[in-house]
Amino acid sequence: MSTLSDIRARSTWRDILEGQPQHLGLIILLAAGACTLMQPSPNDTRLLGLEGRQWAMVSVWLAIIHQVIVAFVFRMQLHRNLLSRIRGENDIKTWTLLFIPLLVARPITVIMTGWADDVPIGLPRSVEWVVGAVLVAVAIITMHSVIKHFTIRRAVGGDHFRDEIAAMPMVREGMFKYTDNAMYGVVFLGLWGIALLFDSWNALVLALFQKTYIWVHMYCTEKPDMEWIYGNR
Repeated sequence: MSTLSDIRARSTWRDILEGQPQHLGLIILLAAGACTLMQPSPNDTRLLGLEGRQWAMVSVWLAIIHQVIVAFVFRMQLHRNLLSRIRGENDIKTWTLLFIPLLVARPITVIMTGWADDVPIGLPRSVEWVVGAVLVAVAIITMHSVIKHFTIRRAVGGDHFRDEIAAMPMVREGMFKYTDNAMYGVVFLGLWGIALLFDSWNALVLALFQKTYIWVHMYCTEKPDMEWIYGNR
């Protein structure tokens, strides 16, 4: 495992940009695919002036903004200590105040999409209710594990800011007993549950986009970062 100062002494701009061309290309493909699958309201049903498809597009753009900001901050913090040089000891606090609202906007905009949408999924409602409720419940339980055991400081990428956070042991409590990546693997299933509970086609397409895009972030941005912090680069 490398220290952050050692990483910053050895890395180059090529390392900072690693995976980001792929990130950009996949953003374009995923957003285009999601928008193609979304359907307009047959009855012009609206919520706060927007129909379901429009809320879904708002959510897509917020997710893109979120992940682009995260990619920028993670790379510039890991390799150039940018936020710490600007904000000093308030670096993680500042980052958390930016990160959390964008994260919370994801389920909220899926809810708004489902609420406004009148394009049905087409499954039996009893199936949608049961499966949707289970997925939402599992997501809430997992989020509790993230907050209690993993902690918010680690969840927002604290290992890019402090060596002592990077040196903390792997979490094996709560939902982390069953999966190493409970946040991406399980929490985002709650978005599918929301779509099913609302019987919303556009929310379902949105949930698919959100789930796929978070794994794009994982492999294009976080995986190389983890190889620097925890590997032998």
